[in-house]
Amino acid sequence: MTAPNELRLLPWSGSDGKPCYLSTDDKTGYMSRLADNIESVQLGTATELLEHASDTLNNPDTDPEDLRLLAKDLSGALRDVLRVATSRGHLLAASELHQT
Repeated sequence: MTAPNELRLLPWSGSDGKPCYLSTDDKTGYMSRLADNIESVQLGTATELLEHASDTLNNPDTDPEDLRLLAKDLSGALRDVLRVATSRGHLLAASELHQT
């Protein structure tokens, strides 16, 4: 089983907003694959949102309500991307520990 410092941070939070972790040695198991797929969707969504943000910000006719909605969506996407980056950073660090 996975050591406590090698738990995988999952790309979603619990109902109380706290982080969720996965403890498994099976990187091809159902939960690992589900987390990989959700991370992929989150990164894709952030990419699309960034393109939309560029268009919106370059449009001089964008109204304040659209800008507020854009800021809300961007902050959610950034939160997701940071969680993915943190999770993958932890996985890399754990992998490096096993290689030494």
